[in-house]
Amino acid sequence: MVDVRFPQLSDSEPDAEGIVATWFVAEGETVGTGQLVAEVQVDKASAEVIAPAGGVVHLAVAEGEPLHQGHVIATIA
Repeated sequence: MVDVRFPQLSDSEPDAEGIVATWFVAEGETVGTGQLVAEVQVDKASAEVIAPAGGVVHLAVAEGEPLHQGHVIATIA
C-alpha cells in the first residue's frame, strides 16, 4: 500500500490548511504510475497530485474537506 499525500505548497506556512479541489479518479478505480489523481489548493496556490504507484485507489478525504499539507489524501493498493 502506497500513501498519496497532500504536497507541501506553502514553505512560509508549513501547517497551512488546504483542500482537495478536484478528484480525477473515483474510489476503487485502478490507476497507473504517473497518472493525475487530484488537484489540491492552499490559499491561492494549487498543484496537481500524481499517482506514485499503480493500483486501486482508496480515497481518504472528500473534495473540499480541510486538511494539512503532508496529510494522506488517498492510498493505492
